[in-house]
Amino acid sequence: PMNEGMRASRAGGLSGFEMPSSVEDLPPPNTKRWVVRRKAAVVAAVRTGVISLEEACNRYTLSVEEFLSWERAMEKHGLRGLRVTRLQDYRSATRPR
Repeated sequence: PMNEGMRASRAGGLSGFEMPSSVEDLPPPNTKRWVVRRKAAVVAAVRTGVISLEEACNRYTLSVEEFLSWERAMEKHGLRGLRVTRLQDYRSATRPR
């Protein structure tokens, strides 16, 4: 079931993205610069069961809310949604006025 969502999202800009198959495929725990592909790798790893949400949040010092915002952005906008400069644009576009 989790993989189905990732497959469906592929059309939304995930082409060419390597799905992490183990913790070794993930960014290092001391990651400071969160580029699109690193965020996508963590989201994909949690969604496919490579790492739990709790483990990911502990490993990367993320709040659950921050992780969920990455996941929502990726679901709605594909990899483009994870661009820091775009997050505010996407968030404001989806908020009711």
